[in-house]
Amino acid sequence: MTPKPVILLVEDEAPIREMLRMNLQRSGFDIQEAGDAEQAKALIFEQPPALILMDWMLPGLSGIDFSRHLKKQKVTQNIPIIMLTARAEEADKVHGLNVGADDYVTKPFSPRELSARINAVLRRSGEQDAESCLRIQALKLYPEEHRLTISEQDVHLGPTEFRLLQFFMMHRTRVYSRSQVLDKVWGNDVYIEERTVDVHIRRLRKALVDYEYDHIIQTVHGVGYRFSEHS
Repeated sequence: MTPKPVILLVEDEAPIREMLRMNLQRSGFDIQEAGDAEQAKALIFEQPPALILMDWMLPGLSGIDFSRHLKKQKVTQNIPIIMLTARAEEADKVHGLNVGADDYVTKPFSPRELSARINAVLRRSGEQDAESCLRIQALKLYPEEHRLTISEQDVHLGPTEFRLLQFFMMHRTRVYSRSQVLDKVWGNDVYIEERTVDVHIRRLRKALVDYEYDHIIQTVHGVGYRFSEHS
């Protein structure tokens, strides 16, 4: 089952956040919320979203300056950003796009328009991602081709093991519990035993052992699993 796209909504006004969250959830998105840039940073580095909805006027670091910051960082520069603002002047739109925003939506806007804009940006982002791969040391994982190579040799993985490896390669900064892995890889509306994660982790390690990469998914006893580039 394909997981829902995670959208990070960065908006300081709680009523607007609530309205947007409800409408976007109805449109099939998984929503994270932040009231300012500092809260957003913590969420981004815990779980990089598929797209960021950024209000121009934020307390502290403005949405424009925060967008500029994200586009300069290697780990966040490819996350698409849609700027939300009441500024309708052409010069403001150009300014927003020049700092790296992928689209610009002027308030007030309809929920249908916003959902359409999000889907359009995600499609463009997906087209770009299809041409790239996840690379860590000798591992190269091609999501769109469903292919893994190690030192240029093709490695066969089952569909679930492939999704597991892709998830851990994309989220290398923290430990995930079994329930979190289930939610992120299987989806939170799938009801299976948490120990199923252990079975597929063992299968993934077995597929990688001949290439001496079985260590990359480490067990953190009493907590869960994490990705590690070191033995």
